[in-house]
Amino acid sequence: MSRRELIKKLRYKNPKLSQSEIELALDVFSNSIEKALKEGKNIELRGFGTFFLKKIKEKYKARNPKTGELIYVPEKNKIRFRASKKLKELINE
Repeated sequence: MSRRELIKKLRYKNPKLSQSEIELALDVFSNSIEKALKEGKNIELRGFGTFFLKKIKEKYKARNPKTGELIYVPEKNKIRFRASKKLKELINE
């Protein structure tokens, strides 16, 4: 689902809100998730799932598949999502 489709669905369910208000709410929501992840916090949305960071260790012996050259890969963070039990049940019905 794209951002535009999500805004349309929210507008349909909440006709009292204007499109700009819905866009602002969506921006605040996504920015607060980004900020929390940058600070290293977990985000738990009950009934939906949890966003969390996972550290990927640095690698000294990685290879470039095209040239076969040894390269260094620095440590980095990856965003992970763990679906809640309720969401898993809804998807697998």
